[in-house]
Amino acid sequence: MGLEIEWKFAASAEVLEALAALAGPWETVDMETTYFDTPDRALSARRRTLRVRLENGAAVAAFKTPDLGHGRGEWEVPGADPRAALAAAGEIVEGPLVPVCGARFQRRRRRIPTGDGTAELALDAGVLTGGGREVPFQEVEVELKSGSREAAEKTARSLAARFSLTEEPRSKFRRAMDLAGG
Repeated sequence: MGLEIEWKFAASAEVLEALAALAGPWETVDMETTYFDTPDRALSARRRTLRVRLENGAAVAAFKTPDLGHGRGEWEVPGADPRAALAAAGEIVEGPLVPVCGARFQRRRRRIPTGDGTAELALDAGVLTGGGREVPFQEVEVELKSGSREAAEKTARSLAARFSLTEEPRSKFRRAMDLAGG
């Protein structure tokens, strides 16, 4: 298990381009995510997220649980079997899993220094899908990779102030689930 600690901000396309102009190498990843749940939404009712994401065509399954603040438990396994991620977490789900919503987006990412470690700066732009609808989104994520939570948060807050970013409290999953009526 890993602990994912990140800060998420809503951003305009113009702000994404301004951030992309920062010096340094950027990696571009095309992502397509399908979120799964039981037919009665048992996972999301317990604030659990189960997804399969294609990252430049390579599948990764992930199961996430809530944590305090900007962190959450995360189990990732290679492949397109969502049950493999559940198994990695020791989570047992009886019955079928069904796709409930999703996202398609392009991510530009790079590592940035945080003072005592590094964070991944990700610039995401695409669409959230659910309930037969799509809505566009743009966001910035700063995810702790090494070092202290405090230094990463200071870096995230500094970027937010410099680029007038607004914190986005809801995950892509939650926003896509809202579209799906869940």
